[in-house]
Amino acid sequence: MAARPLFNNCEGSAAVVPFRSLGEFLDTIEKTGDLARVTRPVSRDLEITEITQRVLRDDGPALVFENVRGTTVPVVTNLLGSFRRIALAFDAPNVDAVGERIERLVHLRPPAGILGAVRDLSGTIETLSTLRSLAPKRVRSAPCQEVVETSVDLERLPILKCWPKDGGRTVTFPIVITKDPETGEPHTGIYRLQQYGPDVLGMHFQIHRIGANNYRKWAARGERMPVAAVVGVDPATVFSGLAPVPEGISNFVFAGFLRGEPVELVPARTVDLEVPAQAEIVLEGYVDPSERHEEGPFGDHTGYYSAPEPFPVFHITAVTRRTRPFYLGTVTGKPPTEDSVLGQAVTRIFRPVIRLVLPEVVDLNLPPEGLFINVGIVAIHKAYPDHPRKVMHALWGLGQMMFVRYLIVVDADVDPHDLKEVLYRVGLQADPGRDLEFSQGPVDQLSISNPIPNLGAKVGIDATRKRSEDGFPRPWPEEIRSDPETVRAVERTIREDPVLARILGPPKP
Repeated sequence: MAARPLFNNCEGSAAVVPFRSLGEFLDTIEKTGDLARVTRPVSRDLEITEITQRVLRDDGPALVFENVRGTTVPVVTNLLGSFRRIALAFDAPNVDAVGERIERLVHLRPPAGILGAVRDLSGTIETLSTLRSLAPKRVRSAPCQEVVETSVDLERLPILKCWPKDGGRTVTFPIVITKDPETGEPHTGIYRLQQYGPDVLGMHFQIHRIGANNYRKWAARGERMPVAAVVGVDPATVFSGLAPVPEGISNFVFAGFLRGEPVELVPARTVDLEVPAQAEIVLEGYVDPSERHEEGPFGDHTGYYSAPEPFPVFHITAVTRRTRPFYLGTVTGKPPTEDSVLGQAVTRIFRPVIRLVLPEVVDLNLPPEGLFINVGIVAIHKAYPDHPRKVMHALWGLGQMMFVRYLIVVDADVDPHDLKEVLYRVGLQADPGRDLEFSQGPVDQLSISNPIPNLGAKVGIDATRKRSEDGFPRPWPEEIRSDPETVRAVERTIREDPVLARILGPPKP
């Protein structure tokens, strides 16, 4: 029996065509007209940031800076700064279609009788078999090791200084590979790396991240933690490094799932880790748990500079790379930025995972205006008294949703992406005396409003309609709605009257 296609972008379409490297993806978006090459000399200090931000605000193309002063390595920015390039990276018609693939993976139907049980068990076995086939593939040699430099000089790389008061040049878009010393399970995450010297970087592990948990385990053993930082790799591996992949699931397997083909891994040259074989540049080394150095300030996604703090230190023992590599960078700051676009994409792609835990959730929006960690809006099928409060606390206990400071719950017929409608519902349907739920808990390490770092208050807002079973003592009023028959009659008139058709345009389907 043939395995059911997990990766089709629509009914009857072919499986995902994977991009195995950053270069392959750049070639494709250049052919589609969504990549621009900047040939004039530019500085890696501040100028690339300014150009990138202006292009991104205009929803412009990805950029390749071919002539960066002081280095021979071209810089790529704004790679995934649009939904169209993110969808293209996964061979999908749109970002939501990528989420539908995940939904097919996680949605298991209860069997209908014996035949249904056999059918679903067969499908589950096929799905698991497909996932096993996407486990990383080990290779002995790789493009990422065409050049091996054990005499390290990071000045050869076009590491960016993004904002005027940054503490130094910073690697902003690395896929940082660590592993659990107890299980050997690898993990990838994106953590900025501020340059301190020719072979030394900072390691900005935020305390809530899995990478930081691995670091604590190595520190408890009194051992150096091996680390590899990958700069430039295929879009699926980049995305798996920033996605909220549940602990215990390999980021490399998830990347293989997204692209429909296993990620090739090769042993690193100087540390006991495996790295993506098709990477552009790999920084190998270690973090000594006994050593810390002040990191920052840094212009962060909040739109403010993060305060200097002591963080672990990353000593580079080797740089391996392609003969002619690209350097992948990104710019953080007040939205819109590339990370804000990626944050929206992550939310939409991982909605099925949230629905698996909370099936009453219809839709979820973490708007970029709320920096994806401060404000959340969720639409639910409300079924019983205080149902919105149950959803609030469940979401606050779900992975990185624990960071949300303001959580608004609306009814299923309200679009959580329509911020005007949401504000209308909050102002009209939420009573401050009874519909606010206050809580306390972890907040993002970069949050600035909480007096105590990493700990702060949260508020949930129940902006749903109230019913008698909610303890609401008076009848809820009826909403004003147009008469359906009148709407249909007016739409016919618009189609037939050239003046109204010109003013109003064609009726919406």
